[in-house]
Amino acid sequence: MKFTILGSTGFIGGALVRHLRSNGIDVDTSPRDIKNLQGKNLGHVIYAIGMTGNFRQQPDATIEAHVNVLRRLMDGATFDSWLYLSSARVYSGLPAGAPATEDAVLPVRPDADGLYDLSKLLGESICLSHKQETVRVARLSNVYGAGQSEHTFLGSILRDLSQNGKTTINQSPESSKDYISIDDVVEILKLIATQGKERIYNVASGRSVTHRSIADSLGKSGYKVEFSANAPTRIFPPADPGRVKKEFGKTLRALVDDLPGLLETNTKVNHEKIRK
Repeated sequence: MKFTILGSTGFIGGALVRHLRSNGIDVDTSPRDIKNLQGKNLGHVIYAIGMTGNFRQQPDATIEAHVNVLRRLMDGATFDSWLYLSSARVYSGLPAGAPATEDAVLPVRPDADGLYDLSKLLGESICLSHKQETVRVARLSNVYGAGQSEHTFLGSILRDLSQNGKTTINQSPESSKDYISIDDVVEILKLIATQGKERIYNVASGRSVTHRSIADSLGKSGYKVEFSANAPTRIFPPADPGRVKKEFGKTLRALVDDLPGLLETNTKVNHEKIRK
């Protein structure tokens, strides 16, 4: 069995490489600037090239990563399967209480936030129009773990706390998101790539975690978390992980349980950077 990880230097791509190699699997890590993948034995491809929370400042790079590079590398390539990493953000326009399933009709607004969603959906469309049915899409919720980007909501909080011991959240305590551990993600993505029966999968916990519960958990560990006055409330619908659970029977980790360990890891990394 062979895997090709595109975007292997990123948070998710790097974790995939380490996980697969630790299980004795042959992994190719083609550079992002490679011109094409024709004439190579790619095996199972996971496309992990993408932007994170800084997409608003880099719209051209976002479209390039989510759409243009995908089309160029997929063109003429030979592979056993191809898994495009999309995002559960595409469900953000659904009304409160609406089921965020893979078959949901998705309302998307053409604004700054919508740029990310639209580019991901265009990448999905490119994949799902491919004649090979082993070309699939994984819609990931907010992935957390050691080494996650500081440009994400949780990553910025962990950075502030590890550096200063305090942070201010600019959304209301009632705001909420769905989170999934990188340790669960790498296992699930491998299973989807090699055994998946559907074309789209939600890779998510299916549980809403409020900012208040995160603040309470961090407070118990001795950190100071405050909320900006009159901050807006933003609630993302949790993506339904029913397909993953039905096919693979995974039991998923909980963010609140993992927060103390994440903070400890981040603090150690920051101290090492300071010493260097």
